[in-house]
Amino acid sequence: MKTNEQPARDESTYSRRTFLKTAGAGLSFAVVFGSWGVKTFSAQGSHAVRASAFGAWVKISTDGSILIYNPAAEMGQGSMTALPVILAEEMDADWSTVRIEHSPIEPDTYGLSWGRGGRGNMMTVGSRAVSGYFTKLRLAGAQIRRVLLDNVARRWNVPVAELTTEPSTVVHAASGRRITYGEIAAFAEAPSELPDIDESQLKSPRDFRLIGHSVPRHDIPSKTDGSARYALDVHVPGMLYGMISRSPVHDGRPASYNEAEVHAMPGITTTVTLDYGVGVIGASVEEVIKARTALKIDWAKGAPAETFDSEASLAAYTDIAGGDRAQGRSIAQQGDAPAALRQAAKRYEADFFADHVYHAQMEPLNAVVSVHEAGDGAEIWIGTQSTSGAKEAAAQVLGIDTARIMLHPCYLGGGMGRRSNSDYLVEAVHLSNAVKRPVKLLWTREDDMQYGQFRPMCLQRLAAGVDARGNVTAWTHCVVGDGGGLLTSGIEIPFYDIPHQHIELCTVSHGVRLKHWRAVGHGFNKFAIEAFLDEIAADQSVDPYQFRRQLMRDAPRALKVLDTVAEMADWGGAVPAGRARGLAFGERSGSLAAGVAEVSLDEASGKIRVHRFWCAVDGGIVVQPENARAQIEGGIVNGLSSALFERITLKDGKVQQSNFHDYPMLRMSDMPEIEVQFVESYEHPSGLGEASLPVTGGAVANAFAALTGKRLRHLPFSPDRVRALTG
Repeated sequence: MKTNEQPARDESTYSRRTFLKTAGAGLSFAVVFGSWGVKTFSAQGSHAVRASAFGAWVKISTDGSILIYNPAAEMGQGSMTALPVILAEEMDADWSTVRIEHSPIEPDTYGLSWGRGGRGNMMTVGSRAVSGYFTKLRLAGAQIRRVLLDNVARRWNVPVAELTTEPSTVVHAASGRRITYGEIAAFAEAPSELPDIDESQLKSPRDFRLIGHSVPRHDIPSKTDGSARYALDVHVPGMLYGMISRSPVHDGRPASYNEAEVHAMPGITTTVTLDYGVGVIGASVEEVIKARTALKIDWAKGAPAETFDSEASLAAYTDIAGGDRAQGRSIAQQGDAPAALRQAAKRYEADFFADHVYHAQMEPLNAVVSVHEAGDGAEIWIGTQSTSGAKEAAAQVLGIDTARIMLHPCYLGGGMGRRSNSDYLVEAVHLSNAVKRPVKLLWTREDDMQYGQFRPMCLQRLAAGVDARGNVTAWTHCVVGDGGGLLTSGIEIPFYDIPHQHIELCTVSHGVRLKHWRAVGHGFNKFAIEAFLDEIAADQSVDPYQFRRQLMRDAPRALKVLDTVAEMADWGGAVPAGRARGLAFGERSGSLAAGVAEVSLDEASGKIRVHRFWCAVDGGIVVQPENARAQIEGGIVNGLSSALFERITLKDGKVQQSNFHDYPMLRMSDMPEIEVQFVESYEHPSGLGEASLPVTGGAVANAFAALTGKRLRHLPFSPDRVRALTG
């Protein structure tokens, strides 16, 4: 069954086709991003828009309203406001007149060129949204402003150099004339091609009136009044509901099940056998839950993970790290670290561990899919971090071109990297395709945790050597685990001046589903690096702040961040009785961060309490300061939660946790007082969504060591581990 009915206030109902049909209402611009820069074409009046086959970025209506398209997913991080702000800044748009909608899903126009052989990619991950689109959107906005100026110069017969702009207004100071963008839209003539704009013609950051000055976020009003649309809110005529009973062991296969019995249950339409489970489709959520509970599935033997014991395997990693170096893959090499270690005046070694971590995004996975009766197309409503990837995944299941997929992006109740994978959409497509009707697929929290995609567990083995004067001369770091590149982000130490380094990866395979998790490997790698540095500093009787300052002597930006957080926390000053402070530094997505944690310990329970956390960040130009501050605070909360509480374990291949009662997370009662400061910078914006998380584990571990003299080396720092350490 094909349905074209869309839910009320669907965020993506303004399609590219609608845009082309309604262009006569004002002046429209289509922008094509290419390797040579940005070219913009426009059209006006009732004629068809003269544009490329790609979509449009901006529409100016004669009433003065300005529509700006947003290409990024909005999962609470504020990209749907920050990206239009960038374009509006150079366009000199009056922000109060701006409307924002999701862009069409056209990756070659709206995407960023990374990770796909140079092709456009509409994936919101890695804190790339603002940093990736910053220059391109500024250039596009400047070009739109220039075409407005050119049209007014012709209309008034004045040199374009005599014209300036104020918010949504062109001004001719010599004659005192003013004209709004809406008025210009009524008569503007379309050049075949807009003038080229290079970066030297863009505004100076000192002249910004939107960038660097917080504006209200686009998504907050609708999220406040309940009108915001998530895929869970979508209902279309004839819609059924679907749930899946998935293998308790990742990638296990169903051999048989009580199909006839389940089919006969009230309200059940059909069941669908998948590679790793059985789907149930029915008329109501309640009936589908009952039928899924009634499933009796015999699972085939032979899944790679069915004998996996995470705790035993993690302990065995020590033998792998201590084995022949040839089994490792070199990640970074500088100088001759083995020789430098042999020649060192003193050598240090330590092993650090990290358990699996679950994404725990607020909204469990879900999607609505309506496959056409002929199977030759589909309509989708989904909250996804990868709109282009989702379209491709759906098209692949149906064996059709992506042009036959209509995808409506919805808000995401958190992503954390999990929603960059389209596996849950693929499931929904399979279910809808089986009945050729709309199906809303639902994952429960238990589903999400049992069949999650986890941040990998790992062992970090570090060794370092110092010379007679206490200078670190040699550094080796071996990470062991499953997940390949998921293990190595953040493992390098570019801001520390250590002449001899060797960093390597030893890979194993367990058959467990793994995925990018906020800051990926930076969380456990920076924890190990920063905790190890503190151990060396303590043994050398050097203050850990001064120890890092010496290592950062040739990295002024990093040093500025470190000095800023030390000043914020009054490092070296008095600390309340029963507490201690720890320091850590890290970088992620181009941003530099340093953090100081102030902690205490309840010895009876073994619970670490973080009372205060200071964080200094250099993220280049900060587009939306208040939102950026919230991002940094969120990263700290996420980092503290994973450092103190979060842990997934598997026994016989089965996840042992099922919900938040046995997967504890940071609670409101655990929240520290957080202070954030951005170091003033006019560098290109870098990613802020993950910048603060990597410094949390090291800062807490180092504060704990300062308080107790004991070293925490296993994430998370759970009460049982703390009690075992402190005795």
